[in-house]
Amino acid sequence: MRKILLAVLAIAALLLAAPSRADTQYKILVFAMPGKYHYEYIPIARDSLEQLGKLHAFEVVYTHRPEMFDGDLKQYATIMFLNTPGEELNEARRKKFEDYMRGGGNAMLVHRSLIIPPNTWPWFEKLVGRRVGNHPMLQTGVAYVVDKKFPATFGIPDRWIWSDEWYIFDNPHNVAIHPVLNVDESTYDPTKIWPGQTTQGMGRDHPVAWYHQVEKGRVFVTSLGHNGEMYRDPQYLAHLMGGIYWTATGKGIQQ
Repeated sequence: MRKILLAVLAIAALLLAAPSRADTQYKILVFAMPGKYHYEYIPIARDSLEQLGKLHAFEVVYTHRPEMFDGDLKQYATIMFLNTPGEELNEARRKKFEDYMRGGGNAMLVHRSLIIPPNTWPWFEKLVGRRVGNHPMLQTGVAYVVDKKFPATFGIPDRWIWSDEWYIFDNPHNVAIHPVLNVDESTYDPTKIWPGQTTQGMGRDHPVAWYHQVEKGRVFVTSLGHNGEMYRDPQYLAHLMGGIYWTATGKGIQQ
């Protein structure tokens, strides 16, 4: 009996020591640093993205440390800059990220990560595809789908009531993008801004989410995602999941 018990305990110990056998399709890196205006979202977004990872069988490496870019970036199917602009990387890490994209890596850029001081890293501005100018105060408006064939629009309605900072863009590098979501400027006030500042809308052509190719990689950009509570919203998470799925796999666009 004692030998049997020892054998059972030995087997149990081996099972506990064995690495997890959970199958994951790919791994993503989420870079989320706290900033002056964006910090409360971090634990909420982490929980929601890790839940998406469990649901859809991919691994999420969530970090606030730029040092993560010193490691092997090739292991990640996509790198998400979550409310964290590229200026947080030093020159060596910027080079590592550029090399990653040139080698076929992929990227997602969410909300505040689109904003970088002009000419500090032109390559990153081209990665975003647009440059952010002043933006009006957070308001409720109506975003509408312009590309129903792209995965980041599959989980949201054709016309979507959403509250956010509706960024104003220009295109100094003449980058061609594929818009998937626009905002209807008649549904909010594009000029409503802080005292001492002025802004104007972009008119009928006002993209708020798009995709394009940079170097050899896929890039998905969404300007939505200002408030922490948004990262609990099922439709917004479906929007992010569509971007993750496409950037990581290249699949999902309806033909």
